[in-house]
Amino acid sequence: MPGQPPSGLIVDFYGVLTVDLDSAMTAWADSDGIDYLSFREAMADWFGEAGAVTVRLNPVHALERGELEVPDFEQQLAKRLRSWDGTPVAADGLVARMFNQFQHAPDMAGLVRRARSSGLRTALLSNSWGDQYFRTGWGDMFDAVVISGEVNMRKPERQIFEYTLRELRLDARECVFVDDHEQNVSAAAKLGLIGIHHTDYESTAAELEVIFDRPLAG
Repeated sequence: MPGQPPSGLIVDFYGVLTVDLDSAMTAWADSDGIDYLSFREAMADWFGEAGAVTVRLNPVHALERGELEVPDFEQQLAKRLRSWDGTPVAADGLVARMFNQFQHAPDMAGLVRRARSSGLRTALLSNSWGDQYFRTGWGDMFDAVVISGEVNMRKPERQIFEYTLRELRLDARECVFVDDHEQNVSAAAKLGLIGIHHTDYESTAAELEVIFDRPLAG
């Protein structure tokens, strides 16, 4: 009925249910002795103008769609990175070392559990760099799990949002989408979802409580 609050919550994983991207990547660079600027330069070159870079030039897109194997991506990335001592960056296990720095965000995980317990349908929608997930507890948190490399689509592509909505059996206007990347939030909003750009727990929790008209913060 008109005026009813949404009934679905879709959340990103890395940067929403974990510590933020920059903190994790900085910790990885420090641990591996990497000049973090070289990583940022590689990402800037590969992404370029949003949506305009081909898979051939953007291994990240190919990796996230499951079109490029992790070892092949690691080889390409390692060549772009600079170490502080000038030695070659070890490609083997590079992605695992990076993602080992992503610690849980228990406050956001608790919010998603409370949302589901309150009757909302919940989904995870994540762009993947291989299977670098700690999935413990997901059965209690989500009605649907959509990992980009497993469905051969990636955010911010329209198709992956539509796929997730079908998995939840909800329309776009019935769902809220939370992500730490503004580009993904904007793409979701264009499809009719309510988009929230996640920067911290307190702000996101407060906004979700207003949208869903129920207590969700711990």
